[in-house]
Amino acid sequence: MDVIKSFRQYLRLQRAYSQNTVEAYLGDVAKLLTYLEGQGKDIRQTTLDDLHGFIATLADLGLGARSRARVISAIRTLFRFLVEEREIENDPTELLDPITMPQHLPEVLSVEEIDMIEGAIDLSKWEGQRNKAIIELMYSCGLRVSELVELKMSELFLDEKFIRVIGKGSKERLIPISNQAIKELNLWFIDRNVMNIQPGEIDYVFLNRRGKHLTRTMILIMIKQYAKEAGIEKNISPHTLRHSFATSLLEGGADLRAIQEMLGHESIKTTEIYTHLDTSRLREEILQHHPRNIRQKT
Repeated sequence: MDVIKSFRQYLRLQRAYSQNTVEAYLGDVAKLLTYLEGQGKDIRQTTLDDLHGFIATLADLGLGARSRARVISAIRTLFRFLVEEREIENDPTELLDPITMPQHLPEVLSVEEIDMIEGAIDLSKWEGQRNKAIIELMYSCGLRVSELVELKMSELFLDEKFIRVIGKGSKERLIPISNQAIKELNLWFIDRNVMNIQPGEIDYVFLNRRGKHLTRTMILIMIKQYAKEAGIEKNISPHTLRHSFATSLLEGGADLRAIQEMLGHESIKTTEIYTHLDTSRLREEILQHHPRNIRQKT
């Protein structure tokens, strides 16, 4: 059995991962294979001690906790595949301790800050209404920037007030869309309808002046520029709008499982960071406004 070739097919066909995800997994697995080769071992002979040694070398090479956790995730998937294919009897990753991730709470924007960013947009410029629709849609629907640039006209169901998004691993989800986002989209469509759209680009929602769909880099530059013009000093990115969407839902009383579904998180653990974020903000509010703390300041 050609392990790498079979594993590639498994990721593409059974797990339905995108080409980028498949290549990332194979790149991480290649690191383990190189290490084992240096130990004179075949992948099927891998022990828990081998994995501990491999992970230690990753740390020695300067890989951070997040990168090491990603590598471990890839090799866990590999060994589960080998067990399913009966290439090995026991999975050596079962007793492998997870990498402890540093707790990092993402920046979020308040509704007022979102309004400030949108207020910084010059609607007299050609791209003004398009960019306002982009920001409103990302905040209202919690889209990844990759999902936004790939969004198609055929995936908008504005009369029913939802959109269909193809997320990671080609997984589809339906997301409610706000009246405000619908309004901004319809205003953008007035400009879009008179554009000279390039062949093959007609179904993309957001286009540049040349009639081609946008790139992730263009969205990043645009959002950072508007935030700067609005006087917002936070270090934000397109993902900040997604974080803000989730945090707003949680603060409004939404169920964590519902937020998980709308964000397209495979694991609830990924969504749980917003409970930490909400708790952190609550603590700041208490420290700032509770009478006991106010008395201590005076």
